[in-house]
Amino acid sequence: MGRGPALPPAGIPFPQYPAAFSGPAAGGFSTAAAGRPALLGSNQYDNWRHFYFLYAPFCLLAAGGLGGLAHRFSRWRPGRAGVYGLAGLGVGLIAWQLIQLHPGQHDYFNFLGDRTTPEYLRTQYEMNSWQLAYREGLEYLLARHPGETLVVRGSRKLERYRQILPPAARQRLPAAAGGRRADYELIEPAANSPAADLNLAFRRQIYHNTRMALRPLRAARMTPEIVAAYRELYRQATTGEPIIRADYDVYLEGQRLTFVRENCAPEEPEAWFGVRVFPRYRETLPPPLRQDFSYAPLNTRGVRLGRICLAVIRLPAYARDDLILFRSVAGPYHSAGLPAWEELYSLSRPGLGEIIADYRRNQPPPANRDAFDVFIDRDAGRHRLLYAKANCTPSEYATPITLHIYPVNRADLPAEYRDNGFDNRDFYLTGEGGRPGGACLAAIFLPDYPIAALHTGQAGAWETNLYPPAAPESLRAIYAALSDRQPDTRSTFDLYLQDNQLIYFRESCSDADTAAGFFLHIIPQDVANLPADRRPAGFANLDFAFARYGGSFDGKCLATVPLPDYPVREIRTGQHIPGQGEFWAAELAVER
Repeated sequence: MGRGPALPPAGIPFPQYPAAFSGPAAGGFSTAAAGRPALLGSNQYDNWRHFYFLYAPFCLLAAGGLGGLAHRFSRWRPGRAGVYGLAGLGVGLIAWQLIQLHPGQHDYFNFLGDRTTPEYLRTQYEMNSWQLAYREGLEYLLARHPGETLVVRGSRKLERYRQILPPAARQRLPAAAGGRRADYELIEPAANSPAADLNLAFRRQIYHNTRMALRPLRAARMTPEIVAAYRELYRQATTGEPIIRADYDVYLEGQRLTFVRENCAPEEPEAWFGVRVFPRYRETLPPPLRQDFSYAPLNTRGVRLGRICLAVIRLPAYARDDLILFRSVAGPYHSAGLPAWEELYSLSRPGLGEIIADYRRNQPPPANRDAFDVFIDRDAGRHRLLYAKANCTPSEYATPITLHIYPVNRADLPAEYRDNGFDNRDFYLTGEGGRPGGACLAAIFLPDYPIAALHTGQAGAWETNLYPPAAPESLRAIYAALSDRQPDTRSTFDLYLQDNQLIYFRESCSDADTAAGFFLHIIPQDVANLPADRRPAGFANLDFAFARYGGSFDGKCLATVPLPDYPVREIRTGQHIPGQGEFWAAELAVER
């Protein structure tokens, strides 16, 4: 990698250059090669690396096309000159871009996109993913502070670029030792980060000029003024009560989170702190986050003020729901894949931990000791799944969780899932959950369309089916339609036959009344209508969980179960507990 343009004089920020305007050699050909996957909406998995095999064939096609055009106009000199002129113009534009971007000429910005708005480019492109800007950032700081020795920190790749500096420059950039505070912190906000100002202290910006000012490197020296600002933030935060008490207490003031640790030992490494913001509606996330995540990741480094360590993170405006807060020792994610600690906190429902505890107290534990407790949170406005396991191993935390969502109406599914009949929302707890105190927790919002069933689990360990509760409004409407007629059978539940449905109703009802399984046996007029495997038994077995077809409202319970279309002679139904038998049953004679 060659040396870049001369650094600006000390004290002058890097200039903002115009955005790049064309692609690499054969950029038009690569655009054409990507045309089919673009039209079909294919995943490109971080750049076009899965289409490299098309590059050479398209170059050959382009060369063949150029030769063919030249041959066609071989007898008409203006036409032939035009063909060669256009080819030369394309090569010239690409060469000019390579010169502009040197020494970052490997970068590519599609000339068909918006190339004039830096904010658009910051959010839509992944730039400088290998932190090549670090070298120029270090050179800039050395030029800005001639003769001084500076402790500069950044990601783990910073040391790699410090090593390629001249020996004299390396001597002025020693590694931090003995708990010395960093003079500068070089920060590169992720291209998809919604918050540019992650740490309040880092306000002055320097830019990596060969990246056309599209991806800022930010640096701030820990001056007495900044230390004083941090002390004021510490004073403001600690006047209230922490929302989380852990090895770092966490305080929330408006949209500002402050991580604080008293009596912080000098030898303790300056930790990374992070927040994953889970909005209720994914559409509120910036576009790149909607594609890659269902949450917004925010990270920053902590600072030490004498015996106090703290870090500050500003939350984006849409952060009104669940947060995963974490601290790690060796970067935004711990080297072993697990942070030093994590906590789940809900801005909309601060007692989320208590909600999970209540569900666990009021429902029987999983039959499989390796299973997670999985609950549908019915009171959060938009339904969500809560996952909880008290003693969760790192292996369980790192194993993906299957989540298949079956809609009432298949047309509600995204087009690519309609053939399967379910929406695939598989996820990792490391991305969508947390592991506070050795327990695994996750809160996953469900889509807005009506859901018939959910299937979730971890491969080879556990699986379970869940059924979201029916909306109270729809249950009230069914109940109002029944109020002027007598039930077909009275028992523990009143039973109504209506519109080829069997309706179960109980006036005064609790969760305990619907916890046991319901059996439903359909005896047809002609056994030939049954599936082949049910004909020897003589009835169709439609046993179900009450929550699959119903729910509760105003202290009442109601479920509506669809019946088969073939002629039915008799229905037998009730509730039973495995190993204990039936505790109520009813029979209905059917004339249809």
